[in-house]
Amino acid sequence: MGTRIVGIGRGVPKKVLTNADLEKIVDTTDDWITDRTGIKERHIAEEGVVTSDMAAEAAREALARAEVKAEDLDCIIVGTVTPDMPMPATAAFVQQKIGAKSCPAFDISAACAGWLFGLGIGDALIQRGPFKRVLVCGVELLSRVLDWTDRNTCVLFGDAAGAAVLVPEERKDRGILDVEMRTDGAQAMHLSIPGGGSAHPASHETVEQKLHLVHMNGRQIFTHAVRNMSSASATVLERCGYRASDVTTVFAHQANMRILEGVSQRTGIPMERFYINIHKYGNTSSASVPIALSEALDEGRVNDGDLLLLTALGAGVSWASALVRW
Repeated sequence: MGTRIVGIGRGVPKKVLTNADLEKIVDTTDDWITDRTGIKERHIAEEGVVTSDMAAEAAREALARAEVKAEDLDCIIVGTVTPDMPMPATAAFVQQKIGAKSCPAFDISAACAGWLFGLGIGDALIQRGPFKRVLVCGVELLSRVLDWTDRNTCVLFGDAAGAAVLVPEERKDRGILDVEMRTDGAQAMHLSIPGGGSAHPASHETVEQKLHLVHMNGRQIFTHAVRNMSSASATVLERCGYRASDVTTVFAHQANMRILEGVSQRTGIPMERFYINIHKYGNTSSASVPIALSEALDEGRVNDGDLLLLTALGAGVSWASALVRW
């Protein structure tokens, strides 16, 4: 028995922050951002909206498309590094907001790779346990943990959520064929939010030092993203007996166009097969891959039998790739 994705949904704030808007608040230009990232705009959550609100919106859409009732869910997994609060899990709030029953609901922290980690865990639960319907959300409200005076980070990220419903798949060579997940903790501090945990508990000093905001070594993350997303993608293809030329569409984490071009070169999969929406959303971290898949489905760009390659890298550094026969 395998696992199949039967419903995809997204929750995206209505407020749009364009590159032209950013020119007014930080030392940058539309040309500078576009040339280095491919981003033209991103969505920002309104005041009063919390992470679980966006996740619940995406979850409701995914459930409706899957024709699955929230009360029938066996598990809820939320990938996020911007939870509503340190505890309880954001998944608990999502469970309550969508009307699910007392199924297990928990968060995972793998940043941009969070949804793919959740996909791997959900797949394992269905294949090895009594679970029949698993909801996997990837959601980030990064606008509230950015240094809006740092043009190297604040121009990159946006707020959004993506969600998928997983169910058992009986057909051979269909559904989720393989998931590769890895973390290299030696690289952990290249992308982090240092403050707020036990290492640097919240205080006036940590706030003044901006330790509760995103810190990123962009050069190092770029290098690890291209290398590790490509390597993990090659791994799942080889294990499943496929070649790069067999892939119909690549849904890679929408972090930077240059990263996507690097992955294309390393894997040998032409850019024409990469689904691109970074210009509209920026880097939405764990929401990135499910949002791209959701949009592609709406546009009729995913068809029965297509071989899909999903890949992402985030803080940890953590990365994952999945191969899916739709």
